Amino acid sequence: MKASRDISVLLDIMAALRTPGTGCPWDLEQDFATIAPYTIEEAYEVADAIARDDLDDLRDELGDLLLQVVFHARMAQELAPEQGAFDFGDVVLAVTAKMIRRHPHVFGDARGRDVAAVNAAWDAIKAEEKAERRTRRGLPPEPEQGRTLDGVPVGAPALARAVKLQNKAAKVGFDWPDVRPVLDKIREEIDEVETEIAAGDRDAAAGEVGDLLFAMANLARHLGVDPEAALRGTNEKFVRRFAYIEDRLAEQGRAPAQASLDEMEELWQAAKTAAPME
Repeated sequence: MKASRDISVLLDIMAALRTPGTGCPWDLEQDFATIAPYTIEEAYEVADAIARDDLDDLRDELGDLLLQVVFHARMAQELAPEQGAFDFGDVVLAVTAKMIRRHPHVFGDARGRDVAAVNAAWDAIKAEEKAERRTRRGLPPEPEQGRTLDGVPVGAPALARAVKLQNKAAKVGFDWPDVRPVLDKIREEIDEVETEIAAGDRDAAAGEVGDLLFAMANLARHLGVDPEAALRGTNEKFVRRFAYIEDRLAEQGRAPAQASLDEMEELWQAAKTAAPME
């Protein structure tokens, strides 16, 4: 088998990997649950390549992410019809139908070009789709007035989900008018963390840390900052600065474990001076 630009070749490769007796033992023992973490990881790899502005890596990581879609579709194809079997073609059909349906201003008669109007139409169409899914599954219709925070995936990254929840609440007026009360809330949460630490209650302190992170996500939202991207940037900055510490210590023939905290802190400050814009 040769590499190809044809998606059917990738589908054939996955089919071969999942063929009992001749396929790959590792691939054969996987299921949706075991593959899901890899799917999430590959999505982050895509985001990382974008953040580094590395188009070569982006091409490769998008391929890895596409492989995850193909893997899940193949496992679904192997199910019995009564288990909800579908194949890759069904996935493509579903998403193309969805994109056409959700863009009537492009593919239909609607001609509104205003972003706010387009977003409102998108939300209305999604609500209709949700109602149709409930009907197909034999579920009773939701109350006419649904819950404000419905529809935010529980499995989303916690910071990203916090922002989505806050945005939904803000749409119905549950939001501070500017950033200053958010800063006050952060200070309040820090005080509450300190109180629980002083009391020696680790469980309560953990809850207050969660409240603090939620408030920090709210701050990022008010500033128009993506908290996930901001934290990724800080993580990479930490990696670079710690590498600086390791490199300087290596020049002395030492490892970090052989240096004192004061020595490493001095090198940390030197790393900040070496890259003052970070």
